[in-house]
Parts: sequence; C-alpha cells; structure tokens
Amino acid sequence: MPEMKFCPSCAAPLRPKKVEGRVRLSCASGGCEYVFYDNPIPVVAALIEHGQTVLLVRNKGWPEKWYGLVTGFLEKDESPEEGVLREVREELGLRGEVVSLIGAYPFPEMNQVIIAYHVRAHGEIQTNEEIVGVKAVPPDKLRPWPLGTGLAVRDWLARKAEEPGHVA
Repeated sequence: MPEMKFCPSCAAPLRPKKVEGRVRLSCASGGCEYVFYDNPIPVVAALIEHGQTVLLVRNKGWPEKWYGLVTGFLEKDESPEEGVLREVREELGLRGEVVSLIGAYPFPEMNQVIIAYHVRAHGEIQTNEEIVGVKAVPPDKLRPWPLGTGLAVRDWLARKAEEPGHVA
C-alpha cells in the first residue's frame, strides 16, 4: 500500500508528529486534526478440513513450492465467520461450516491482522482464478511455517494433539 502523503480531509501535506506516545502522520494544517493511524487490515484465514485431509492452496504469484491457508480480506458489513466461509466458497467452491476460532495473529510484514478459523468443508473442489494449486495433506503430515497463517496451523495442531483419543 502506498504511503499516505496528503490529508484526505483538507489535502494539506501529512507530517510526522507524536500522537498518543507514537509518531504518526498528521495533517500539517493548523485547523485540521486528521491523524493517519495506519491500522492493520483484517484478513480471515481458513484451516480447511475436507474429508480426512487439510487443504493448502497456492495463490497465483506465489513461488512454486509455497502453499498456505485460504485467506482473504474481510468485507464491509461482514462478520469474520461470514467472510471466511465466503473465501472458502469463492476460492475452492466448497460449502463450509466454522468449527472454531483458532486465533488472531499479527502479520506486521503486510500490516494485517489474521483471524483464523477451523472450517469443515464439503463438496467438489473447484478453484477460482486466484488459486493455481491445491494440496490435500493428512493432519499428521501437516507442518506449520514460522509466520502469518503458519502460526494458526501450529495452534490447531497443538489443540488436535490434546484431543482425547489422538494418536501421535
């Protein structure tokens, strides 16, 4: 996202200024009190169980060996639960139901906060133009990665390991 340079209220330049203990871009005009907080963008993520596997996807533009969870931006007037089910439907053509919230994770590299859910999905996989690969991974072969949605995978695997009857 390009850095803000001008105030959206009065078009004056934005200048660094200490606000509430942090340096933020603020309007340089004396009469305007606009502050650009650069808040993180909410993103929903789905750890999808489909049959006896977890689905990982590769988005267009990602390196060939990169796979991750289905993710997408939360839209206006949409709850996170509605958003994650919409993304599963749009990207993989699957009907889903939210099993549980896995957690919320900062992703400062992209100025996002990821809200991750465990989703059980049904139907035949039909990818959209964003998805160029799908892997169905048995949960015992699933390995987390060190940032972004990998933290949700880590937490889901840890909870799964604590379930009664789980065999390691």
